[in-house]
Amino acid sequence: MARFTLPRDIYFGKGTLDELKNLKGKKAIVVVGGGSMKRFGFLDKVVDNLKEAGMEVQLFEGVEPDPSVETVMKGAKAMQEFQPDWIVSIGGGSPIDAAKAMWAFYEYPDVTFEDLIVPFNFPTLRQKAKFLAIPSTSGTATEVTAFSVITDYAKGIKYPLADFNITPDVAIVDPDLAETMPAKLTAHTGMDALTHAIEAYVSTVASPFTDPLALKAIKMVMQYLPASYNGCMEAREQMHYAQCLAGMAFSNALLGIVHSMAHKTGAAFSTGHIPHGCANAIYLPYVIKFNAKDMRAAKRYEDIAWELGLDGVDALCAKIDDFNQRLSIPKTLKEFGIDEAEFKQKLSAISENAIGDACTGSNPRIPTQEEMEKLFTCIYYGTEVDF
Repeated sequence: MARFTLPRDIYFGKGTLDELKNLKGKKAIVVVGGGSMKRFGFLDKVVDNLKEAGMEVQLFEGVEPDPSVETVMKGAKAMQEFQPDWIVSIGGGSPIDAAKAMWAFYEYPDVTFEDLIVPFNFPTLRQKAKFLAIPSTSGTATEVTAFSVITDYAKGIKYPLADFNITPDVAIVDPDLAETMPAKLTAHTGMDALTHAIEAYVSTVASPFTDPLALKAIKMVMQYLPASYNGCMEAREQMHYAQCLAGMAFSNALLGIVHSMAHKTGAAFSTGHIPHGCANAIYLPYVIKFNAKDMRAAKRYEDIAWELGLDGVDALCAKIDDFNQRLSIPKTLKEFGIDEAEFKQKLSAISENAIGDACTGSNPRIPTQEEMEKLFTCIYYGTEVDF
């Protein structure tokens, strides 16, 4: 048996932030990040709309990029004290992901983080609160997904939490918020969305319900990302919708080893954090060539290429390489600035961790330890994937 789960309601279009006025409840806690939503006036608008809906509102501010276990526990404690019946999160993927995890600890204070990192092992939520997500970036699509990524900085590992329980009840996809993204963030989040859609389409659990969403998202990203990066607000709006479609696809079809590798390397190196979307963009063409040794995966990549008017898998990879170049994304980990000696020292560990990541199981080709190390080595130096 398969399952397809989305939020109960998705509101989209400019100005849909005002839909908050129609929310029914008594108390709402608003989880937000580092300040851009406050700076641009969106946080005040959220609070005002919730108050107009008759709710008492409390803020939990300061969720960091790549939210930590400690931040999650601190937010859960605030929720346990305030007792909201709505959890509202606004911002990029980080505050929304953090709020999803806080939700579980709010409703079940005795659950452990070790319990939650087991895929599809969450307790039944919505015993105390419902969840509403408002994305400000066009990439993670966490507003429509069953996923959250939380970082254990003591171990240097990002953990993808996966459970249909944490799919939000309501998503507000208002492109006004995406207009504030700087160019680099637009590039990274856009390539994250492309990776979501491509991995969902070639996933071993892709279905007739997810395929159309994935293909449409791929075509929209290819059409609109360069203009969005260059500041066209009409393209920025279409990218906000494209990333949401990609999220609907991968939340139900799952992902692959591009994400496994990005999760396990983002916080692994002392010479520099690798932003998630940037890591995905770097790894994607190499992983496509690795996966394409599998006949089913090769056919799926050829389907994508055909939809884009390209001639085969190599042309698809060349197109992605061209996008990365146009978006000022490095081609290799060495070019990104990862120290060679540290890379070699940690190669075995990051490879083992990536294989054990929750996203690996739905990848079309499961790598051995030796293959994963070879793949990372190709990505570090920019050499050809021929195994």
